[in-house]
Amino acid sequence: MFTEPHTEYGPLKSQIRRVENSGMPRDSQHDRFHLGFLTAIEVPGRGFVGGLLVTNHYGRPLEFQCTTPVKPNRTQEILYGPTLVPYLLGELIGKTLVEKVGIKPDLVLTEEEQLLELRKYVSTAVACMDRDEKSSDAAAPNAPAAPADNVALGRNKLRFHAAHESDRQQVEQRAHLIPGDADLSEPFDRVREALKETTASNTQRTGS
Repeated sequence: MFTEPHTEYGPLKSQIRRVENSGMPRDSQHDRFHLGFLTAIEVPGRGFVGGLLVTNHYGRPLEFQCTTPVKPNRTQEILYGPTLVPYLLGELIGKTLVEKVGIKPDLVLTEEEQLLELRKYVSTAVACMDRDEKSSDAAAPNAPAAPADNVALGRNKLRFHAAHESDRQQVEQRAHLIPGDADLSEPFDRVREALKETTASNTQRTGS
């Protein structure tokens, strides 16, 4: 029985990595648009480690948080089946990171469409990067139109949870704050590299 699903894997502990913008002017509330880049890596033998990088609308880092490895046992892998990874990355890891981050993002971005389910557990808008489409200043004359439910942000197209139409409208109203040539897929590489570095450092300290 799964009466306490959040405790089945033991408590999650977050390691805070915050980068302060010392000497830099802070964005006013009117022109502020903080983006959160949420992803995870699987560490062999140790489980999943999730990370959330919050940046301003120019891509400058404001705060980074990551979790310790979360590893289900074999019985849990069998019982959860195909719902295990979405549960781990969304409801367990993603929800924890969004709740614990000190500088709240106005929009959380993911690379996996199944992580849009995170929106059920947080009040922040969540969007998925559309891997098949990128916005361009000059589309080909006969190019097919982008799906109506996608929103252009920088060079990328975003998809939203079908039950949260207001998220799309909110992002559309502030999309002009993101530079048109911004590649929103790049910060995910930063998060993965930071997670690898943090995991390696922890392994060296523990001697495991």
